[in-house]
Parts: sequence; structure tokens; C-alpha cells
Amino acid sequence: MLWPTLDKTQWMRQVSVIIPVLMIPYQEARRLVVEAASACLRGAPLSRQTVAIEEALGCVLAAPLAADRDAPPFPRSTRDGYAVRSTDVAKVPCTLTLTGEVKAGGEFDGAVAAGQCVQIMTGAALPEGADAVVMIEHTRDLGPSSGLHGVEVQRSVAAGTNVVPRGREAKAGEEVLPAGTRLGYAETSIAAQFGHGQIDVHRRPRIALLSTGDEVVPLHESPGPFQIRNSNSHSLAAQVTLAGGIPVPLGTVVDDHEKLRAKILDGLEANALILSGGVSMGKYDLVEGVLRELGAEFKFDAVAIRPGKPAVLAVCKGKAVLGLPGNPVSTMVTFELFGVPLVDVLSGAPPRPLPLLKARLTREIRLRAALTHFLPAELTWREDGAHVSELTWQGSGDVAALARANCFLVTPESKLEFAAGDWVDVLPRRDRL
Repeated sequence: MLWPTLDKTQWMRQVSVIIPVLMIPYQEARRLVVEAASACLRGAPLSRQTVAIEEALGCVLAAPLAADRDAPPFPRSTRDGYAVRSTDVAKVPCTLTLTGEVKAGGEFDGAVAAGQCVQIMTGAALPEGADAVVMIEHTRDLGPSSGLHGVEVQRSVAAGTNVVPRGREAKAGEEVLPAGTRLGYAETSIAAQFGHGQIDVHRRPRIALLSTGDEVVPLHESPGPFQIRNSNSHSLAAQVTLAGGIPVPLGTVVDDHEKLRAKILDGLEANALILSGGVSMGKYDLVEGVLRELGAEFKFDAVAIRPGKPAVLAVCKGKAVLGLPGNPVSTMVTFELFGVPLVDVLSGAPPRPLPLLKARLTREIRLRAALTHFLPAELTWREDGAHVSELTWQGSGDVAALARANCFLVTPESKLEFAAGDWVDVLPRRDRL
């Protein structure tokens, strides 16, 4: 046999070549990412911490939040107008005696009796005796000159009109945000409304990032004539942060078996490891071979998409490992597809669905490969709805084109030709739309 004559690096390259590649749909790959990340969590659950509400944006609740009192805590007016008894305004126009006013945060000292009304402001507590609010637009202030200190009501209202009953939004003790909720601005508002200044959350997952390749040099170094700067670590760090994780940059590593192995072991100290480059079928693509040597179990090693086909998912030493293609656009696309659900699950949250929109093509498209394509594009809105245009780009290394795009135009592998006006799927860039 030939293998015993090979050194370790050559043997690992040989292994990576002979293992067959089976492309799977990206939807199936996303499912496998979620499944693998969930299994990793069962082996090593994420820890919790208590943070101030000012630091909680983007965190995931580790425990539910409950209301500390009824919301609203009183029957609340939703309009500026007059608090009335609905039976008094069953027939209109009618005149009611104005006995006072109540503003938001104030209290009316008394009750509304038959034939009376109280001026009320939006957000104020409904006075005792009243059961509805007539909008100010449907009244006429008669004023002192008429000889009456009264108000003419011009439209009837039923009991409960323009009033939110006490406790209608939440009852004291009721769960208002379940565990696993990612805190956005509305969720932060709810937490504040019910007095939760300190919040129990899952720690953000630490995602190690490693770029590979002899051609890649750190940002602060001057690249040689045939080298490029490491942009992937920076774009991936931004994407990890946007997804809710903490990036742990490991820099770059050359195409050397032992150095790559050492860096991968460093990366496995984090909650997950994402590599860019070294996952294709070339002579110097060593990632899969090193992972196999470390006992990794592979879930997939090719996805039926362009760009990004040679994406890899493995579980190594209890940690999820994503191997992404090295070309920048491929790296960004595959992170959106597979990195985001990975971070979601490791954050303690359910994976977010892929936010696909529908738009009309502005011009025809013809494709050659029967793959799902994610094409840099521009989404615009006109009077008749959303329209999308593919941008001119030079392949998966053309990050300048993606910087001009605000979305990806998504085409299914079952169709290669599209006419202007056809409806297509669009994946927004989460940092642009």
C-alpha cells in the first residue's frame, strides 16, 4: 500500500481527497447545525449571569420575567376627551355638566354622577362612575358664555369605548417574557415597565474565529505581491456580534498541519469554532483532515449553494465546528445561513428562521449551475412594491460588490432562468435592512 510511505501531512491530505462529498440542501444543513449545537449544549450547558437592564440588549433570558402588578394598573383612557357614563350619551346630541379634569399621572377626587362628565387626557385613570371616553373631536365645549358650564356630546359611545380595563395587558404575577426570549427594544421596555432592573440571562456564547492559508496575513502586516489581508476575521467578528455572540479572534494560521492543529485546539476552548478557508478539496486544504485526526464527527462537508458550496459542520471534543470557504462573499453567506442559527442555539434561544422576503426582478437572470444561488443584490421599494436587482460582481472574492448590496437574491436550484418581473426570494443583509 502507498499510505505507510506518506508522512502525517501527506496522509491527512490523502484522506481528505478520498472521502466522498455529498452535497445537501442548505435547509437540511441548517437543521443539522441546530441539531448539533443543541447536542453540544446538553453536554455543556451555558452558564448564566445577572446583568443590568442597560447591558441586556441582545441577551437571551435565562429565566422568565413576570409582571409585578396589573398592567395597566387602572382603567386607562386611550384618547383625549371626556369620561362619561355611556347611558348618559345613548341619545345624542346631549349636554353634560363638566365637573373637572384628570391628566396622566393625576387623580380625580370624586365620581362621575348621572349627567356629568370629566375632561380626561390620554393615559389618565378613568374616574369612578365613568365607563367610557368620548373623543374630544366628537364634542363641543359650550363654555361659560352659554350660561352652562357644560359639554355637548355629538356621538354615542358604548361602555368600554376608548378605555383599557385594569389588567387587560397583564395580571400581577403573570409571565410576560418566557425564558429563551432575546431582548430587543420592546422586550427591554417590558422589563423596565415591570421593575426588572437586574435580569438573569445566558452568557453570550464565545465564538472562536480562525483564518487559514499561506496567502493570508494579519491586517497590520504588509501583504506580499501574492498575499491578501485577513478580512474574514473582521467580517466574521462583526457577524458574530450582530448575531448575539462574542467573537474570539485567533488570527491566521499557515497551511501547516501541526500549527493548524494547535490553533484548532485553542479554538475548542470557546463555545464553538468557526474557521475560514482550508475546507475545499485542494492539496493544501488541511482543515478536514486535522479535524478527523482530532476525532471530529462530520455532519456535512458540502452544501448545494453558490457561493459557499464547500461548507463543513463537525462536532469535535463536544464543540460545534463550522468550516467556511475562504473567499469573503462565501464566508459571509455561509455564516448567515449556518453561523446565525449556531449562535442562536448556543445563546439559549430558538433559532431564528431565515428572513426571506419576496420581490420582483428588475431584469432577467440566467444561471448555469443547478444550485441555490445567493447573489449580491439591491432591494428597493416603489409604489407597486419591492423590486430587486442583481449587482454586477466578479465571484465570491468580490467583497466590494457585497459592500454595495443590501441583500442577497436567492434562486432555487430547480430553476436557472428568470424573467424580469418574476417574483423571487430575497435575504436581507441584517446590517443594512
